[in-house]
Amino acid sequence: MYWQKRFDRENPDKVLEETILAIRASNKDYGYRRVVGELNNQGYKVNKKKVQRIMQKLGLQVTSYTRKSRKYSSYKGKVGTVAPNRIRRRFNTHIPHQKITTDTTELKYYEVDAKGHMTMRKLYLDPFMDMCNGEILSFGIDKHPSAKNVMDALEQAIEITSDCPYRRTFHSDQGWAYQMKAYSNRLKQERIFQSMSRKGNCLDNSVMENFFGLLKQEIYYGVVYYSYEELKSEIERYIKYYNEQRIKEKLGWMSPVQYRLHLLAA
Repeated sequence: MYWQKRFDRENPDKVLEETILAIRASNKDYGYRRVVGELNNQGYKVNKKKVQRIMQKLGLQVTSYTRKSRKYSSYKGKVGTVAPNRIRRRFNTHIPHQKITTDTTELKYYEVDAKGHMTMRKLYLDPFMDMCNGEILSFGIDKHPSAKNVMDALEQAIEITSDCPYRRTFHSDQGWAYQMKAYSNRLKQERIFQSMSRKGNCLDNSVMENFFGLLKQEIYYGVVYYSYEELKSEIERYIKYYNEQRIKEKLGWMSPVQYRLHLLAA
């Protein structure tokens, strides 16, 4: 009789399980910690070990992939202005639009011709990120490393951050695009400090490296894209999702946009 009653008893975690399933349906790469954060946002007070146990029961573990290709490097030696490292890994700030960072990453896709032969192509992403909340303020996407791509995204970032009451700093590595006179002169025109990582030191821009890692982990590794437009569209979708919906523990389980609005309302 004891075991019969146990089998007949309604699942006490049914509502919680359904809520977790709904969260993962909208956020397929959320691990149990981020699911706990979203549950807290929805008014649930639940132990993280319980959430982890339920997610294991429901088969909701996140699949991990490792990077399969070398990191893209835009460094071509000293071809223009090399700015000092003003940020010096002081990435934290509570002032929106004060500290901005940028970098370039390379992603691959494939094109299939009429005979069924596949050719590998490359896409280049140039985002500008607010260090305050990790929000991607602007970005450019192109089939080739492009000065125009970088400059167009820079112009958007300058305009978006023009409301900052303090002098801004734009940080990057020593890539050729950021050494261009057009790039450095544009920052000088706006009285924006230019900052660069030390040569060959990716930790000096780890916040942007972390974003590239997230993007590739969640939409790129383990997936094959068969056109430039398909990959470009997925990157654009992900950046909108990352800015507006993807919550972070360091932001109090808010998304970058939610955190910025929270700061401005405080």
